[in-house]
Amino acid sequence: MNRTTLSLIAAATALAAVTGFASMSAPADAETTTAGAAARLPVERTSRLCPAPSVSDVAETTYTSITPTGKGGADSGPAADAGGSAELRESTVTLAEPGGADDDKKDEKEDEKKQDDAAKGSAAAGKSFVTLKEPGTPVSAESSGASSPALVGTATGRFAPGWTTQQTTTVSVGGARGLLGMTCTAPDTDFWFPGASTERSRQDYVHLTNPDDTVAIVDIELYGADGAVKAETGEGIPVPARSSVPVLLSTLTSEVAPNVTVHVSTRAGRVGAAVRAADDAGGSDWLTSSGAPAGSVVLPGIPADATDVRLVALATGSADADLKVQLATPEGTITPAGHESLHVKSQMTAALELGDITKGEAGSLVLTPSSGRGAPVVAALRVVRGKGEKREIAFIPATAPIASRATVADNRAKGSTLSLTAPGASAKVKVTSSPGTGGGEATVETYTVKARSTLAVTPKAPAGLKGAYALTVEPESGGPVHAARTLEVPEDGVPMFTVQTLPDDRGTVSVPKAKEDLSILDDGK
Repeated sequence: MNRTTLSLIAAATALAAVTGFASMSAPADAETTTAGAAARLPVERTSRLCPAPSVSDVAETTYTSITPTGKGGADSGPAADAGGSAELRESTVTLAEPGGADDDKKDEKEDEKKQDDAAKGSAAAGKSFVTLKEPGTPVSAESSGASSPALVGTATGRFAPGWTTQQTTTVSVGGARGLLGMTCTAPDTDFWFPGASTERSRQDYVHLTNPDDTVAIVDIELYGADGAVKAETGEGIPVPARSSVPVLLSTLTSEVAPNVTVHVSTRAGRVGAAVRAADDAGGSDWLTSSGAPAGSVVLPGIPADATDVRLVALATGSADADLKVQLATPEGTITPAGHESLHVKSQMTAALELGDITKGEAGSLVLTPSSGRGAPVVAALRVVRGKGEKREIAFIPATAPIASRATVADNRAKGSTLSLTAPGASAKVKVTSSPGTGGGEATVETYTVKARSTLAVTPKAPAGLKGAYALTVEPESGGPVHAARTLEVPEDGVPMFTVQTLPDDRGTVSVPKAKEDLSILDDGK
């Protein structure tokens, strides 16, 4: 008698669309509650995309990549014996921005040829750029100049759970001067970027990177203080297979708006998206996507010496949002005088000038509904350090709490600050400093974050550190925790810095377990 077993492929497939593939057999230590409850298993595939880092000939870029170890990581469950790899490769091509300065006849022909090559599936032509050797130990690679391409990468097997790559670029002179940092993104179909601008003093590009073998079709919508901004060319932008396209926001509309929310969505395929913002007087940095729209949001990691902070928010739905504005300081949550609330109209961008809100103590902004559940919003902060010609900008998007684990790479012996925010109950958090890219031994510290406060610490570097290292944050008990890392690299009196938030790495996936035997009998008839 043959026995045919019904599997849970449908459930796993739906989950894989977001986080990767998980093994269907639960390990002995898989996280379950009661019999029949879902088990959390390590993902078996993770994708990451890094945009072309700079247009400056003097740009110096470092990529630092790691897969963390530990609970739910590369050394637990089926992932421990799954083999696999993690590698970032050059994209097939980075195309010139539509309507930009490079659209003369020669460049048009070159772009057409590149698109044809990409359409033929020439992904293999991209050179390997960063390859991990062992989970738990970071590796790095460097690139220089304006010709550095976008990178497309995949991690499989034991390298997949929690794989992360940091892209850090230093530009010492010129209009794009600054320290530009970002955690390379996962491909998706929907992104929100509050805090962009179409002002003449800003050069903001949306970088769209397609990791797949088919063309992606992208729409870009802009929302200003009065609602949707008319954009003549933001619909149906093709992003060829394995390619990257930068789009200058000011070419999409003739309207000049100091505060704009950018909405990127795909009609077909998926992309990675990020905004490279450059201010004529304030340097440049990456603006990454805000967390999913929510009634309450947290923006962690405002530096203690911030000289100017601007909050930008958009109500994404059909209802207005009335928000209570609070600052989570080391001593607790306060309401900043004169900035107690913000009214955000439906599908309109609102801004609130907060000045030097931190007053010498690192903090995090907490936005909650003035009453009730609240309308969903997305939000980001534009943060300035320094003054006059020595000022420098960075961005902090709203980010969700760490559900299980989060990692940020490229921490240096000096200049790294980790901010941990507990907007509700107090929390106990484990922080692991990995070995360095050139050597060292991992160290582990445990911190307690007081209720409704922000704890900013200088992380303990690994013993015998050589090179850069990664920080892995794991909440152990208590309330939700939001986190961000500030990296400072001052140069010639300019306090260059960048801030990366730490969303959960989604290194595990929930796989439902059958409450009863779902097998059926096949008697051969």
